[in-house]
Amino acid sequence: MRRTLIRFFVPFVFASLPVLMAALIVVTVPSEARKFYVEKLTHASSLSNHLIDFVILGLGLTLFVIQTLLAYSAMIWRGDGFNEGVDPWLNRLSQSAEWFPLLGLIGTVGGIVLTFSKITGPTPPHEIIQNYAPAITATGTGLFMALINILPSWMALTGRGLIVTFGGGRPSGGRP
Repeated sequence: MRRTLIRFFVPFVFASLPVLMAALIVVTVPSEARKFYVEKLTHASSLSNHLIDFVILGLGLTLFVIQTLLAYSAMIWRGDGFNEGVDPWLNRLSQSAEWFPLLGLIGTVGGIVLTFSKITGPTPPHEIIQNYAPAITATGTGLFMALINILPSWMALTGRGLIVTFGGGRPSGGRP
């Protein structure tokens, strides 16, 4: 029973933590901000202004799912060690998290340019804020995707160490 728990259940629990952490981050964002974000992304008239958000979300969520599956595979104890064959891929994909803030920044700059291009004279503040929404959502999307895409790799490394500790063994080669 203990062997089954350590080999399969504990890695599953640890691999689930990045998903739970991402959900926790979403829940902690003020509800008004979440509502504004979803409203801006789903409003038909502004879909073309938020294409960068959809690219960041699509790419980020895809990489997050792949990394989470790889992290689960990396934490499975094989008796003589962990599945280290997935480590290079897990490392490369977690490094991709660095690109999301840059993509968000591109969207931010595009949103600012869009805002200034629509100002032709005295403009009410509410119009400026409405035109500025793509800049704000792109920044938030890029930061969120960067944050959640570092979690699976971190959890794989942490989980390996804890699995070895729970199992009463020592990691091979000095690495968890």
